Amino acid sequence: MDHALQRRLQDWLRDRVDAVGFAPVDRWSAAPERHHPSAICRDAATVIVFGRAMPRGVLASPEYNLYLLHRSYHSIYPALDDIALRLSNRLEAEGFFAVPIPSYAPLVFHGAEPWGILSLKHAAVSAGLAALGRSGLAYHPRFGALLRLAAVVTNAQLSGDPVLEAEPCPPKCQACHQACPAGAFAEGGFQKMKCLAHTIRHGIYPLALKGEEGLKNLEMIINTAGYNYWLKCDECLKVCPLHRRPRGPAPAAEAAD
Repeated sequence: MDHALQRRLQDWLRDRVDAVGFAPVDRWSAAPERHHPSAICRDAATVIVFGRAMPRGVLASPEYNLYLLHRSYHSIYPALDDIALRLSNRLEAEGFFAVPIPSYAPLVFHGAEPWGILSLKHAAVSAGLAALGRSGLAYHPRFGALLRLAAVVTNAQLSGDPVLEAEPCPPKCQACHQACPAGAFAEGGFQKMKCLAHTIRHGIYPLALKGEEGLKNLEMIINTAGYNYWLKCDECLKVCPLHRRPRGPAPAAEAAD
C-alpha cells in the first residue's frame, strides 16, 4: 500500500470535495462483469469515491425548489467531472493508470434501463461514504442523499476505508415510500424505471425519441442531448428526516483526513 501517495491525494482533495473514501476492488465481487472496476481500468486495484453536497435550502425553497434543484445538480456535475479528470492525471503523473468516472454520463442501456458504467451509489457504499437506505439511495452520515458523486478507478494500491454498518434510516420510517407520486415503492422494492419515467424530463426527448430511429440511438441521445435534464420531482428528498436536521461543521476526524 502506498500510504504516502494516499495522504497526498487526500490533501489535494480536502478543499475540493465534501467527502472522500477509498475502496479496494475486491469489494466488487458481486458486480456485473461489464460494470466491475476491472472493465474500466487495466489492473484496477482501488476506487476513489468523492462528492459534493447540495444545500438543504434547495429542498426547502417555497417557490423555486425544482428550478434550484436542476441548477444545483448541473453545477455540481461539471465540477466533480473536472476533479475526477485532474485527480486521474495526478495519479498518472505518479506512474499509474487512472480512469475518471464522471458524475452522470456516460450511461449504458440494458434494454431501456440506464446504468452508469460504475454504480456510484454502490461505490460510495464500498468506500465507506454511505449506506443504502429504504429509498434505494445512498446516504452519507452528514449529507444524507444530497451528496452528488464521482470517482476515479486506478491500479494504485491504496488502503480501503471501513464500510458503514449502521442503517441510515430512522426505525420504521416510510416517509419516502408514502410520499412517492410515481408509486415506485408500490411493489415492495424500489422500481427504478417508475421513478425515472416520472422524474426525468428533457425538451429534446419527445422529438429525438419519437420514432424508431430515435429509439435505436437511445444511448447516444441520452449521453449527448439529454445531459442537461430537468427534474420534475424530489419528494423523497424533501420528506426525508435526514435532510431536515442541521449539518453542523464536519467532524474533526473527517476534517483532518
